Order: sequence, then C-alpha cells, then structure tokens
Amino acid sequence: MTAAPEEPARAHLTCGEVRTCLLPSLQTLDGRAAAQLLRLRGDVPVRFSERPTMYVLSPEVLTGVDCRLPTSNGSKVRVVGTVAARVALTEGRLLQSTAYFGLPAAGPVVRRPWGQYLVRPGLVEPFGKLPQPAAAEGVLRGAERGELDLGMIAEGLLAQLRRHALLDRRVPFKSSPTRLRWVARRVPEGERASLVNFTVAESGLRTMELRLPEDVPAAAAAGLCEDLALHDWLLTTVQSLLDNSRLGAADGPAVIEALHPVVVHLLHLWMPRAHVDPSLGHLWDVLEAKPGFSRQWENLSRRIRDRLALQAVAMPNQTLSTR
Repeated sequence: MTAAPEEPARAHLTCGEVRTCLLPSLQTLDGRAAAQLLRLRGDVPVRFSERPTMYVLSPEVLTGVDCRLPTSNGSKVRVVGTVAARVALTEGRLLQSTAYFGLPAAGPVVRRPWGQYLVRPGLVEPFGKLPQPAAAEGVLRGAERGELDLGMIAEGLLAQLRRHALLDRRVPFKSSPTRLRWVARRVPEGERASLVNFTVAESGLRTMELRLPEDVPAAAAAGLCEDLALHDWLLTTVQSLLDNSRLGAADGPAVIEALHPVVVHLLHLWMPRAHVDPSLGHLWDVLEAKPGFSRQWENLSRRIRDRLALQAVAMPNQTLSTR
C-alpha cells in the first residue's frame, strides 16, 4: 500500500526583519538601472511598477538554515528550512532588504532529506512542537550567537548590492538605517487582520506584532511591513535633518542648504499603502490614529514649506537649487 502524500505544513507564525536605508548612490536610479540592480536571479523577473511611485521588487532568494531559533524563555528549539529574502527600491532612492520565514505549529522529530525543505521555500520547521509565544518574543528580542538571525541575512543582501558597479557608494545627504522586526501570529481564516503593537526602540530598531488570517501569504505580510518601515524611515530621517539643521538660528543660504535634501529627495515619497496588499491596507489606520504617521509628516512638511516661504520673502533673489 502506498503511503498517502504528506499534507503541506502551514505556517502558524511568520517572522521577518526589514532593513531600510538610503541607496548608496549620488544619483537616483531610473527604472532600467533599478531593474538591473535588483536582478538577483536569472530565472525569475524583477517586478516593476511606475504608478503611483516607481517601485522595483527583486525576486526572492533562499538561504538554507539549520540552527537554533531565538526564544524568550531559553527553550532549545532547532529549526531547519529556508529563509526567503528580497530587495525593494522606491523611486530609485530608498533601498529595503527583507528576510522572512514561516513556522508551523510542529515539525518532524527527525531531520528530513534536504530536498524536502527546498520544496517548501520560506518555511522553517522546528523539531517537535513550536513554543509559539516564546518564539515570537525571541525573534522580536533579536538573535544571540548561534541562533537564526534574520537581520544578518537581510544585511548580507544589502552588502551584496552595495558592491554593484551601478552604485558609486556616495550619498546626497547623511542618514541612518532603520530595522523593523516583525512577527505575525496566524488566526483562523475569515478573521480580520489586526496590528497588535508597534514600538520604537533605540539605535533605529522598531518592532511590530500582527495577527493575520491563515490565507494571507507571507509575501503580503512582508510587503505591508516594508511599507510601514519605509514611511517610518522617512519620518525619522526628516525629523533628524530638521533637528540638526538649527533652523531657528540659521538664515540665508544656510537654510536652503539644510532643507535642500528634504525637498529634492524625500518630500514626494510619502504615499502610504501604495504597494500594500488590499486585504492589509486597513492596518495603516491604526498607525494613522496613534501615533498619527501622516499627521506627523504633514506637520514636518508644513514647517519646511513655511521656513522656505519666509526665506523667499527675506531673500527674493534666492532660489532653491534642484540639481
């Protein structure tokens, strides 16, 4: 008698990390150059969108893992499988790398042949039962030595792209990268997705916890987190540029020089939900209510425009360069 085919494992927990930074290039990349940069595989095309913003998404690449899983309670959980990673470039200027994987509620007690893991891309299986709360908290806390480190995989992909011949490794202004670690606990199909919490920690770290229906693909969850991470980076970077510009004390050309990067490179990039799966777009409402992402952005934009307007009145012959 032939054994019945094994039912594919379903992820009960999806985990990821997004790294967001300025593209290391003095000039923005056009669509053709962006597609060339993000062509990580020859057998899968790059995805390209021109509306409402230029958005280029690489194919996924897989990293095989066989190591311990981060846990908050010290549980020794060995996992084996593949982590999916991809890169996105927005308006030829903002670069993001994301690594993510799904975890089933339980896995085999013995290691499978490697080929069986390869046919489940982006799925990492535990040995035995998964301690789901401890695993979720462990991923958000961050990996220790010898544990599965999503940030290292995402950063490795960025490092690979930074060496590309298309990039001159110069930047139009100084900025700091941000990291968003996220976990999504699966809920029964039919329940609505929800955002449980979003926290801002030190050193550019953010964490987020979601509840997602079982039928929402992991790639859609990654897309939502990339969108949130991008707009959080914009808020953080523009606020930092304003704080460091000493606008209250500066005057004349110093004001224009300080605000030039914001006006030329960043102000037009604010477009929440532009590339988010429609089934998850409503999760942005939580961040719009508190802490109020768009309200914060509008306030920053108004400060910049008001300051430039005052400068134009004071120096009618001074114009803002757009080079």
